[in-house]
Amino acid sequence: MAITLKDVAGAAGVSRSTASRALSGSLLISPETRAAVEEAAAKLGYRPNRAASTLRSRQSHLIGLVLNNLINASFHTIAEVVQRRAAVENYQVMLCITDADPRREESFLRTLAAYGVDGLIMIGTGKNAALTNALLAEGIGMVSVIRAAAESAAPSVLAADREGAHAATTHLLDLGHERIAFIGGELTTNSGRERFAGYEQALRERGRQVEQDLVERGPFDPAFGAEATTRLLRQNPTALFTANHEAVFGVLPTLVAAGIDIPGRLSLICYEDIPWLRWWQPAVTVVDNGARELGELAMDLLLQQIEKRSPGEHGTGRSYRVGAKLITRASCAPPR
Repeated sequence: MAITLKDVAGAAGVSRSTASRALSGSLLISPETRAAVEEAAAKLGYRPNRAASTLRSRQSHLIGLVLNNLINASFHTIAEVVQRRAAVENYQVMLCITDADPRREESFLRTLAAYGVDGLIMIGTGKNAALTNALLAEGIGMVSVIRAAAESAAPSVLAADREGAHAATTHLLDLGHERIAFIGGELTTNSGRERFAGYEQALRERGRQVEQDLVERGPFDPAFGAEATTRLLRQNPTALFTANHEAVFGVLPTLVAAGIDIPGRLSLICYEDIPWLRWWQPAVTVVDNGARELGELAMDLLLQQIEKRSPGEHGTGRSYRVGAKLITRASCAPPR
């Protein structure tokens, strides 16, 4: 009776996929595990079936989609684009939600690799660059969207966040606002850094400095938005620029509960458009980051990698940008 890979995996005490990767020299397998699998294979006299291996190495027609959360409306839009494009190309999408936990993200990435996905699209934490680089080196296509780690070799599709934030802040300055409060993401994320940089640049161009008591930075979370809004209202700003999208879901209820007249008492701009902001009373001015275009471009790049079977060609960390657009509605007016 022929010895199978399943027999080797059982003798080594690992899964079949782990045994397969160990014997193929995968960088994802620890030296200790690789040694145990190789020893078991030698003792059992295992000889790989090269024909079967060739069949298994063909495309799985699986694409992994790894997201930090499903609160962010742009993530919803990107997921819809990925699913639609994947279906057209006869791919199935495996969705993983990390809750912005780097350890959970790492676990999902290893699981998706074990399933032999042909490619990955990530809106990630930026904390697993070494692992994503190893996956790229193994031939798994990959594209980062919206957020990207500086050390990652995967191509990234990013919004023009600095330009969008600059346009929003300039609009408020043009209306005559001087005390413009800012709610943003952590500076450890590229969107957090770039949106704050756009805000700061617009102020400096008008000869103004950032007032730290008007700035709140924190996690992409509605609870943070509520807390930040409560603190900022004590500083009596005349305008609020919410550049942390997830925070918007805490900002708006807090303003309503406080009885803040928009735009009479406070002008408001939010980052990333969602349909119900058009129907809020009053309709909210937004910076549209082009989520649909981000998703389309990400899929274009991923499918190119998969079709060429040469992710290494794209493993240069190159960034692609999608423009941002200010959409003016009724939530902004000159200060009283």
